[in-house]
Amino acid sequence: MLSVAILVAACSDQPMDWDFRNGLNTRDAALNATQARPQADAQGIISYPGYQVVIARQGETVAAIASRVGTTPAELARYNAIDANTPLRGGEVIALPNRVASAAPAAAPVSGGITTGAISVTELASGAIDRSQAAAPAPAAPVAAAPQPAQHRVARGETAYSIARSYNVSPKALAEWNGLDANLSLREGQMLMIPVATAAAPAQPSAPGAGSSAPVPPSAADPLPQEATIPASAAQPGPASPAMGEQRTSSARFAMPASGSIIRGYQKGKNEGIDIGATAGSSVVAAADGTVAAITRDTDQVPILVLRHADNTLTVYAGIDGLTVAKGASVSRGQKVAVVRQAASPFLHFEVRKGFESVDPMPYLQ
Repeated sequence: MLSVAILVAACSDQPMDWDFRNGLNTRDAALNATQARPQADAQGIISYPGYQVVIARQGETVAAIASRVGTTPAELARYNAIDANTPLRGGEVIALPNRVASAAPAAAPVSGGITTGAISVTELASGAIDRSQAAAPAPAAPVAAAPQPAQHRVARGETAYSIARSYNVSPKALAEWNGLDANLSLREGQMLMIPVATAAAPAQPSAPGAGSSAPVPPSAADPLPQEATIPASAAQPGPASPAMGEQRTSSARFAMPASGSIIRGYQKGKNEGIDIGATAGSSVVAAADGTVAAITRDTDQVPILVLRHADNTLTVYAGIDGLTVAKGASVSRGQKVAVVRQAASPFLHFEVRKGFESVDPMPYLQ
């Protein structure tokens, strides 16, 4: 959600909801599994009835791609809001403004994980094709058999996490389909493919009369057992909200990022971190030594901060304001990085992430 990480996954729906709106609830997106991105053809092209995209090779530029697939560098760069000479990551998706010839259908899915940009044997073999054939009339491009994914052009202020949530997919899937970097960085005007959801098999109804047997109803001869009554004096009080300031110990791996009590605990798929009730304007501190991996803003322009630590663990801070650090800066454990944002019920949302996956922050804080 901010990817994460990152801004995540780095940087991190729910895998991670970087907008943190509507009660921080993005469980619907997290529950929707998506298909793997279709395999590109020998030219690196994935074709659909309505559009085509090309998969970049490591270090390749838009100009090189244009030469490879037979289109104009300036037009291709403009359509993707990127300089024609910018080196691209392996696996990065570039949308084609006009249809070009495609060497083979793109029907088989790639293996899971973000693409690495390694050139396949098929791609290497394509280099042996006689250049004169490129001048021949372009045959009709075969299209992928899978459903056509939606396309989305990135608007100012959008993040991978806000886009993923709006389409009810995970940031991880969005990153894998589009070859995003570890920080899930986007550029204004970039064209994205939206992952296609995996259709769930309908549940098979059981045969009439099958399944568990119905309980025998009570009767006057065999009444229900009497419910035990617990004296009021014996009732146990419910657990109080933990005061995190009191639980902190010097041996904890992470410092508490804010002073206050936990008002909402970690629950995978529902709340990917913890919410710490705190006074508006109070300090938010770095949980451990590290660097600022990303700073972004949700659609309401509220900052979201991601710190990367020595073992590539990420910590995410949302519901903040007044940032005192910049991207790339080094931070120390306990260093003030922001303040809790003014709100009707101010709180800090804090996450710990290992790659894309959130983990319970409590073992790190106690």
